[in-house]
Amino acid sequence: MPSSHRVFPRLNYTVGSSFRLALAAFAAFSCLSAFAAAPAQPGSSKTPIQITADLSEAPRKLYHAEIDIPVTEGSVALTTPKWIPGNHRPTGPVDDITGVVFTANGQKLPWRRDDVDLYQFHVTIPKGVTTLHAHLDCIVTARVTQKMAVLEWEKLLLYPANTPVRDIPVQPSLKVPAGWGIGTALTPEGAGAYPVPAAGATTKYAVTNVEQLEDSPVIAGEYFHEFPLAPEVTPKHYIDVVSDFPDDSKLRPAVLAELNNLVREAGAVYSSHHYHVYHFLLTLSDVAGGEGLEHGQSSDNGVGEKGFADDSHQLAESDLLSHEFTHSWNGKYRRPSNLYQTDFEKMQQGSLLWVYEGMTQYLGNVLAARSGLKSQEQYRDLLALSAAQLDNRPGREWRSTEDTAIAASILRGGNPAWSNWKRGQDYYQEGELLWLDADTLIRKLTNNKKSLDDFQKIFLGKGGDTGPDILTYTREELITDLNQVAPYDWAKFLHDRVDQPNPRADLAGIEQGGYRLVYRDKPTKSEKTVYSGEGRRSGLDVWYSIGISIGSDGVVHDVRWNSAADKARVAPGYKILAVNGNIFSNDALKGAIKAAKGSTEPIHLIVQADTFVSPIDVDYHDGERYPALERIAGTPAYLDDITAARTKTEKAPAETKEDE
Repeated sequence: MPSSHRVFPRLNYTVGSSFRLALAAFAAFSCLSAFAAAPAQPGSSKTPIQITADLSEAPRKLYHAEIDIPVTEGSVALTTPKWIPGNHRPTGPVDDITGVVFTANGQKLPWRRDDVDLYQFHVTIPKGVTTLHAHLDCIVTARVTQKMAVLEWEKLLLYPANTPVRDIPVQPSLKVPAGWGIGTALTPEGAGAYPVPAAGATTKYAVTNVEQLEDSPVIAGEYFHEFPLAPEVTPKHYIDVVSDFPDDSKLRPAVLAELNNLVREAGAVYSSHHYHVYHFLLTLSDVAGGEGLEHGQSSDNGVGEKGFADDSHQLAESDLLSHEFTHSWNGKYRRPSNLYQTDFEKMQQGSLLWVYEGMTQYLGNVLAARSGLKSQEQYRDLLALSAAQLDNRPGREWRSTEDTAIAASILRGGNPAWSNWKRGQDYYQEGELLWLDADTLIRKLTNNKKSLDDFQKIFLGKGGDTGPDILTYTREELITDLNQVAPYDWAKFLHDRVDQPNPRADLAGIEQGGYRLVYRDKPTKSEKTVYSGEGRRSGLDVWYSIGISIGSDGVVHDVRWNSAADKARVAPGYKILAVNGNIFSNDALKGAIKAAKGSTEPIHLIVQADTFVSPIDVDYHDGERYPALERIAGTPAYLDDITAARTKTEKAPAETKEDE
């Protein structure tokens, strides 16, 4: 991080507090690569676009923008973003952008949408006009409630088409409902109340560029708290929280202690920072929905109202913040060369997502354990669930991990029916097992003297501390950097695991780590927690026994290919009405599976398919099966070494009943 850049600490605010903000000043810094994404600086030779985002009507699910765009006489093509970084598919909300009006010198100008690229607007600029004003509205259908709002800038951005977005300077401003606080990594300009502006005030931010603005989301809400994290660490880190109810945004001391640990642990393993300041943005709402989206200097994280209220709720969300935080290094700074594009209109190619997302999945879970967001035992329990899921995904017989990455834009958000045969975004979990395999292999080759941590210092720390930047890589660079840590045939290692279909999951890392995947007749404590309805999952886990994914309402979401349920002709969408003569319930199905063990009598189901009801017999007799990791006696416990803290762990004071 350049020494000329200063970020002043901010206090922990609640709505209604009075304060002044010491402002940060950005200075120019060197680019590390031809694909640098340095924010445009004040004094740039180009006149910046001025955009004012108005969230005053957020409770009505409407955002507005007033945009002034520098122009010259003639035809101009303007565009809104299409391929949003981190979404891995074209999700730009052009269909929700409405009320578009262009004016110049007070006169309304006609416009026409492009016939091929529907994200583009064509306007003819009259002689003598140097600024085009655009008004637009956006209908917002998610991440907004009566008490909070999230702004991802693609909802309101408009800028010159066919131009590298890092070359377009822009200065954003923001209006929010009276009394709402603001969380963002953008740097405010001028004196005044912040992050809770005075009623009716507009907050202006420093000039940046379109690439960085798109990478700088905003959360705002009535019940807002900002907490500084690991204050001895530079750059500065904060978590900004908004919620639908006043007490939810007051994070527990234990969570704050674990997040302090997270900041320190990430610095220890990545040995670099690629941001001037970092803001975890967290929304707590059962209405606004879930989210996890990476950004260079912040992350947009959304969980249920009680997502971090206690350890039981937290387990299902335990890797969210560490995953998105890791993306600042892996995905935002180090980015696959064929994924990065100079504008948001070109397709982002996903063939290396098993690094971008897969290695982040691995590192995020490891950091969560090292930080205390989950215990080492919980890490192993959840790893067992992930590994078992992959090892019982028959689609791996025909589809490679690389193909799940290449096809990410058509697999993402797909229908769950027969998804185990079709496969989905498996590059996340496949990548987790792959990089665990690499980590334990390096430890094995070096007698535990080196690990994947050493690789991260080379790969993610390349160039040392920088501001928000983009440094692309290829598979060849991965192999070169791995060989610097431990010479090996890494090209073959990656080819065998990524490029071709493998009927079985890569369990080598677990076994080299001193454990093996087994199935028991009782779920682990962690699985009970995440399936109890307290976390993101609900229903009954019978995937590894009869082979269905089922909700508590009896509706079958998916059927495991070649399982007992598949052979009985059960299909996704069927609803189980009765089990062995009893009305369906989780307990009735679980009891039937237990009773069938060692018996020759099948499990008798009555199912509804469309408008028809019919009996189905499932011939299954192996009892309940739940995945777990079992220690292999006499072997090095590398898995325990991997998840052990690297820094001095901060522990929060014991929580009282009042705290709970």
